[in-house]
Amino acid sequence: MSHLKRPISSINSGSNTNNNNNSGTGPAMKKPKGQSVLYSFDKNGVQHYVSSEDGMLVDLKNEGSSASATAANLSRKKATPPQPVKKLVIKPFKEKPKIPFNFEEVTWEKLKEAVNAIHKKQPVSCSLEELYQAVEDLCLHKMAGNLYSRLQQECEAHISGTLQSLVGQSPDPLVFLSLVEKCWQDLCDQMLMIRSIALYLDRTYVIQTANVRSLWDMGLQLFRKHLSRCTEVEHKTVTGLLRLIEKERMGEAVDRTLLNHLLRMFTALGIYSESFEKPFLEGTAEFYASEGVRYMQLSDVPDYLKHVEARLHEEHERCVLYLDACTRKALVATAEKQLLDRHTHAILDKGFTLLMDANRIPDLQRMYSLFSRVSALELLRLALSAYIKATGQGIVLDEMKDKDMVSSLLDLKARLDTIWEESFLKNEAFSNTIKDAFEHLINLRQNRPAELIAKFLDEKLRSGNKGTSEEELENTLDRVLVLFRFIQGKDVFEAFYKKDLAKRLLLGKSASIDAEKSMISKLKTECGSQFTNKLEGMFKDIELSKEINESFKQSSQARTKLPSGIEMSVHVLTTGYWPTYPPMEVRLPHELNVYQDIFKEFYLSKYSGRRLMWQNSLGHCVLKAEFPKGRKELAVSLFQTVVLMLFNDTQRLSLQDIKDATGIEDKELRRTLQSLACGKVRVLQKQPKGRDVEDEDQFVFNDDFSAPLFRIKVNAIQMKETVEENASTTERVFQDRQYQIDAAIVRIMKTRKVLSHTLLITELFQQLKFPIKPADLKKRIESLIDREYLERDKSNPQIYNYLA
Repeated sequence: MSHLKRPISSINSGSNTNNNNNSGTGPAMKKPKGQSVLYSFDKNGVQHYVSSEDGMLVDLKNEGSSASATAANLSRKKATPPQPVKKLVIKPFKEKPKIPFNFEEVTWEKLKEAVNAIHKKQPVSCSLEELYQAVEDLCLHKMAGNLYSRLQQECEAHISGTLQSLVGQSPDPLVFLSLVEKCWQDLCDQMLMIRSIALYLDRTYVIQTANVRSLWDMGLQLFRKHLSRCTEVEHKTVTGLLRLIEKERMGEAVDRTLLNHLLRMFTALGIYSESFEKPFLEGTAEFYASEGVRYMQLSDVPDYLKHVEARLHEEHERCVLYLDACTRKALVATAEKQLLDRHTHAILDKGFTLLMDANRIPDLQRMYSLFSRVSALELLRLALSAYIKATGQGIVLDEMKDKDMVSSLLDLKARLDTIWEESFLKNEAFSNTIKDAFEHLINLRQNRPAELIAKFLDEKLRSGNKGTSEEELENTLDRVLVLFRFIQGKDVFEAFYKKDLAKRLLLGKSASIDAEKSMISKLKTECGSQFTNKLEGMFKDIELSKEINESFKQSSQARTKLPSGIEMSVHVLTTGYWPTYPPMEVRLPHELNVYQDIFKEFYLSKYSGRRLMWQNSLGHCVLKAEFPKGRKELAVSLFQTVVLMLFNDTQRLSLQDIKDATGIEDKELRRTLQSLACGKVRVLQKQPKGRDVEDEDQFVFNDDFSAPLFRIKVNAIQMKETVEENASTTERVFQDRQYQIDAAIVRIMKTRKVLSHTLLITELFQQLKFPIKPADLKKRIESLIDREYLERDKSNPQIYNYLA
C-alpha cells in the first residue's frame, strides 16, 4: 500500500467540494473539473481516491501499482490553484410565519392539566420536558404575563381549598398539628414541582418584571394570605405548638421533629415573630414566674440554683433543636428574669450565708455564674462584704476569743481566698471587697488586733513550737503579713513585736534566727527601713555581745579575778534599739556582784565613755540544787535565783524576811514566791497552803521535792506579760504618737507659715500613718500654742501662724 507524501495543505481545495465516496466501487468515477485531490484513511488500511487532470477518479486500492505510478506522477505536477469562493445568499420568506390562532389556549390547557394533576397527587400525562418546552414557547411568544396569572389563580384556588379543609378538624392538638404539617409539606413539594416545570418563566419574566414574586415566593404568599384568613387554623396551630412546648417543660416526651417543621413553616411564611414568638415569650414568662415562686418556697438555695441552671440549658437546647435562632436571646432573657432577676435578693437572704459557712464552692460558683447573667454581681459583692463583716465581728469583738482571734482570722481569710479563686473566678472587684472588709475588721478594736497579731508571731517564732517545718513557718509568716497590711496603727504592732522579739533574743527562746530575720525582711519590704531600724539594731547587739563575751573570757580580769564555779554571759544592749524596761532593784548574792564588777571594769576599759545599767528583770540563771532525793538543775529567773539562794543558810523564812534580804519590790516578790511555791514545780513550800501569797506566810525548803527530769524549768511569772505591761506598752505608743503629731504639725506650719484649721487637719490626716481623732489633733495644736510654736491669727481664730 502506497502513501502520498504531499503535505495536506498543498492538496486542500476551495469550498463546495462534493465527496461522493462509495466504498467498494471498482471503476473510475466522474468528478467535476477543477476540484482538488481527495483521499481518505481508515483504521486498517488507507483507501485513496485521486483525481487526474481529465477529471477521472481512480481507485488506488484496486489499481495496485498503476495507482502508485499515477500518484507519483501527480506529486511531480504543480498543485491546482484555488478557485474563487462562491457566496451563499439566504433570502427571507415571502410571508411571515404565524402561530395557530388557539396556540395559547391549547398550551395552557396542557399545563393546567399538569398543575391540577400535581395538586391532586396524580401522574402527569405529559413528560416534564414537554411541559417545560410549552412554558418556554409561551414566554417566547410574549404570553408570560398571562401564564403567571393563570398559574397564580390555580395555586390560590388549591391552597384556599386545602386550608379550608382543615377547619373543624380533630380537637386533639397533636393530630391537628400533624395535619397542618402534612398540608405544608404537600404545598412545598407541589410548588417545587410547578417551579421546575415553569423554571423558564421564573428565570425570564419574573426576573425582568418589577414587583413580581418568584413562583416559590408566590406560593408562600398565597399560603400566608389564606392562613391569616383561616383564623381558626392559625390559632389552633399556635395553641397546639405552645401546649406541646409546655408539656416538654413539664417533663413529657414530645415530637420535636413536628415542632421543628411547623416552626420552620412560620419562619418561611414570615409570620414567626408576630404569630408565634410573641405569645410564646408571654407564655414562657407566665410559666417561669409561677415556677420560680413555687420552687423558692419549696427548695433550698443550692437546689434552686441547680434547677435554674438546668432550665436555662433546656431553653438553649430548644433554640438549637426547633426554635428560630432569633428567639434565643429573648427567650433566655425571659427565663433569667423570671427565675433569677426577680429572686436575687431572696436567694442571697435565704442561702448565701449558709453556702459561705459550709464552704460550698461549686454552689457559690454556680451562684456567681448565674448572677453574672442578670448583671447582679454587685448585689453578690455587697452580700460578701456584709458576710465578712458579720463573721469577722464575731471573732474580733468577742474578748473571750482573743486567744484564737488571729488564727480564726487567718482561717477565714484562707477560706475566702479559696472561694475568690474557685467560685468568684478571681474577680478583682470581689478581691477589693475582701480587702476592704478585713481592713474594717482589723481596726474595729483600735489597738488589740495589732497587739494580738504580734503575740501570734511571737508564739510561732518562739522555740518549742514543735511539729512545724521551716516551709510551714514561712507560709504562716506570709499569711500573717496579709493581716498586718490591714492594720492602720502599725506603731502598736511594732511596739509589741519589738518587746516580744527582745524577750526571745535575750532569753534564747527564738526557734530560728533565719525565720526571725526573714520576718524582719518582710516588714522592711512592707513598711520601709525606718520601721525596722530598731529591730535590725537588736540583732546587731546580740551578735556584738557574743564577741564581747568571748573577749571577756580571754581577758586577764576573767582569768585572775572571777570566782570559780560560776559562768556568766552578758548581753550589752543599745538603749535606743530595745524596749524601755523599768529599773528593778535587787540585792544580788556576793558572787554575782563580784562577777558584775569585773565585767564592768573590763567593758569600760575597752569602751571608754559609756555607761552600763544592769537590767535585773531580764536575767536568768541555772542553779545546781541538792535535794534529799537527788541532784537537780533548776532553770530560773534572776529574782528566783536570789530568793532560792537565801535557803542555803536557813530552812524557813517569812515573806518579810525575804523582802528585807533581797530588796525586791513587793509585787514582783509575791509573783516570784508564787511561782516557786504555788506552781507546778514547788521547790519551796508555803505555810499555810494557798494560791496567793499573804503577808503572814512562811516559806520552807521542800525536802520532798522530786522530778523525773534532771533539768527543770521553773516558769517565772515575769516572763509572761501582765496587764500592767500591756498598758505600759500601749501608753508608750500613745506618747510616741503625740510626739509624731507634734512633729507633723510643726513641719507643716514651718512650710506653710499661715494655715487654716481645716487645711491643717486635712494635711495631718494625710501624713499620719495611724488612726487619730480630730479632737486629739486639736489638743496637740492647743499644746503647741501654749508652748509658743504656733499662735492664732488675731483677726481670724480659725487661722494659725507659725512662730519661728
